[in-house]
Amino acid sequence: MNSPKEVANHCLEIGKNKASLPAGRMFLLAVLAGMFIALGAVGANTVSCLMENGSAAKIAAGVIFPAGLAMVVIAGGELFTGNCLILLSVLGKRTSAEKMLRNWIIVYLGNFVGAIFVAWGVYAGGQTQLFQGALLELTIQTAVTKCGHTFGEALLLGVFCNFLVCIAVWMGFAGKTAVDKIVGLFFPIFLFVASGYEHSVANMYYIPAGIFSAGEAGQSMGLTWSGFLFSNLLPVTIGNILGGALLVAGIYYLVYIKGESQT
Repeated sequence: MNSPKEVANHCLEIGKNKASLPAGRMFLLAVLAGMFIALGAVGANTVSCLMENGSAAKIAAGVIFPAGLAMVVIAGGELFTGNCLILLSVLGKRTSAEKMLRNWIIVYLGNFVGAIFVAWGVYAGGQTQLFQGALLELTIQTAVTKCGHTFGEALLLGVFCNFLVCIAVWMGFAGKTAVDKIVGLFFPIFLFVASGYEHSVANMYYIPAGIFSAGEAGQSMGLTWSGFLFSNLLPVTIGNILGGALLVAGIYYLVYIKGESQT
């Protein structure tokens, strides 16, 4: 297992390489990552939709959802929330802020495309009709709940979420085998799902899927694209950046990188 300091130095090079990817390759890897996270969300909802006990449903969703990040890490993908760690490479002078922002923008858009594609596919394929419409009901209710937060609530829930996601990625980097990496990332992701925190890329699936499903059910439930973008996605994205870039990359830079000689 790699030590935290070894992980920090590893992250310096990973961030540099991620920021230097050609735009086309970066976008395609981001589309895949958006699909991976969305499919993790599909599985989490599918498994938990018949559970009447809320705690049991959260536990079930928390067990299934980490499969999305496991696919990103093991199969390869560019995930906006995890890429908030590129700030470590900027602070460590391995890449530039401009390259980091380029990565964030391209990856964010690619994640959106991948997640929306899965949301549409689940709707168009009739998957939400499973279990006599129980999955349809949960899909709509999940979106309604997520769009019901105030701006400040969504932002703070986003901070805690990506703090845990970036810690999960960090712990994954500590492993040297596929099993090590999956075990390392599992528990922080379980915590964020079970705690109800807000993940911008997951919400690129959850809320559009709810909008599509509400239309299918003939009831809007107050779900709108503008509400999705400005009441949820915007504050959650800001919170994700603060939680991942500042609280993880920033703090670990101060602890392990600042003042150390760089080769």
